[in-house]
Amino acid sequence: MNMIKPVLLLLLVSLPLPGLGDNDHDMAKHLKDTGNILSLEIILKNARAIIPGKILEAELESEDGKLIYEIELLTPEGKVIELLFDAQTGKHIATEIED
Repeated sequence: MNMIKPVLLLLLVSLPLPGLGDNDHDMAKHLKDTGNILSLEIILKNARAIIPGKILEAELESEDGKLIYEIELLTPEGKVIELLFDAQTGKHIATEIED
């Protein structure tokens, strides 16, 4: 649970949604509060269920008009993995292994 606070801060600081500018934090909160996206806590739980590891980074991005959570984690074996989730449904979309 200690990991959630720093990752949430990173998410809210680095939310790269087009046209939001300085209001990224407010927009992310609004999207969560109105039920348009799931909370980061839920997405992190989903990510850890797929691949256990240390969360390195979490971002909320817009891709082709769809909100996507990108979760980057470090596996116990030392590999960096990026998991993509639909921000609205929490569905796992893809897994990418970083070089």
